[in-house]
Amino acid sequence: MRVAMIGTGYVGLVSGACFADFGHTVTCIDKDARKIEQLRSGGIPIYEPGLDKLVAVNVKAGRLYFDTEAAQAIREADAVFIGVGTPSRRGDGYADLSYVYAAAEEIAGLVDGFTVVVTKSTVPVGTGDEIEAIFKRVRPDADVAIVSNPEFLREGAAIEDFKRPDRVVVGTEDPRAQAVMRELYRPLYLNETPILFTSRRTSELIKYAANAFLALKITYINEMADLCEAVGADVQQVAKGIGLDGRIGGKFLNAGPGYGGSCFPKDTIALVRTARDAGSPVELVETTIKVNDERKRAMARKVMKALDGDLKGKTVGVLGLTFKPNTDDMRDAPSLAIVPALQDKGARVQAFDPEGHEARGLLKDVDFKDDPYAAATGADALVIITEWDQFRALDLDRIKLLMNRPVLIDLRNIYKPVDVRALGFDYTSVGRV
Repeated sequence: MRVAMIGTGYVGLVSGACFADFGHTVTCIDKDARKIEQLRSGGIPIYEPGLDKLVAVNVKAGRLYFDTEAAQAIREADAVFIGVGTPSRRGDGYADLSYVYAAAEEIAGLVDGFTVVVTKSTVPVGTGDEIEAIFKRVRPDADVAIVSNPEFLREGAAIEDFKRPDRVVVGTEDPRAQAVMRELYRPLYLNETPILFTSRRTSELIKYAANAFLALKITYINEMADLCEAVGADVQQVAKGIGLDGRIGGKFLNAGPGYGGSCFPKDTIALVRTARDAGSPVELVETTIKVNDERKRAMARKVMKALDGDLKGKTVGVLGLTFKPNTDDMRDAPSLAIVPALQDKGARVQAFDPEGHEARGLLKDVDFKDDPYAAATGADALVIITEWDQFRALDLDRIKLLMNRPVLIDLRNIYKPVDVRALGFDYTSVGRV
């Protein structure tokens, strides 16, 4: 089939490349000429493991193209996907749908013959209705079906998630559109992937409901971690004990400094706004947002406590700045709250992250280092914020020799307390004593 993908951000580029790898002919379209030129030259504007090779293979095979002009690709397309950003709107937290609606207007003027127009971007309930209204206003004669098909991609594992998903959700009751969507995802039948067809509004809500539930689960185990510290229990054993219950499951039960990234923060806020507008507030989600925001500040206090309550004139080494490993995404990363909080208390911060290049423009007065050992050199404390694999097997004897004081604050619980303390470290973790 022929696919046009509007947007070459995280969702659009990964989805476009994966559809091409399924055997479809895909054109990814973006207004940013520099980004398109970079992609045509073999460069990748985001860090996602395996994406560079996937793009290269499908470009070489003649299945994946990049363009700034949408006209030809949209006219020839069986399906046009909208994969543009929907960031939180400044001031009120609502999802900013301006890029989605602009894309819909452009598509409406270009479609030729029956076309399935698919919203891949994360959008509030009712957005598909608004897109349908745009088509009726701009192109009342257009033969289109407006479909919701939310993405469930984890940064760092997006290709695997697209090719071997838990489920594919499609919001449409149009038989012709259902047939097109089944054909697009037909390669997944080999893995017996469930394809759930729902109404469009139901599909839109599923995405928000899923992300909000996962955010709630993370926040829950973080609160249990605080309780574990207070009563002398081990949060990792608590998580295992409750996760073995099939009704709960073990995923997203890793205590840490709070959630961040491109999805959970904005999606939980957008869901809260939607629910309040509908007169049906989601108070559990509202509380989750509040607790998570406070969580990040509490991590700075944990570092301060490990240094006897005084950070003035102290040097703190930080390992990991991105919101999670295997991504360069800094959006709502815990480090963006923790590092300034440490600086406000008088600490000098030196940091290293393998892919956190964007942090240089977001964090002020930080001494960025080229490796973890440089970040530890001369430090009074070393803080692990992001659990990159290379931080899991550090030469701790070497680290100890490089530091002013052997103080390690492990906010991701990647080391065993007994092992680190046996090496002479003053070791602090999350939810363990």
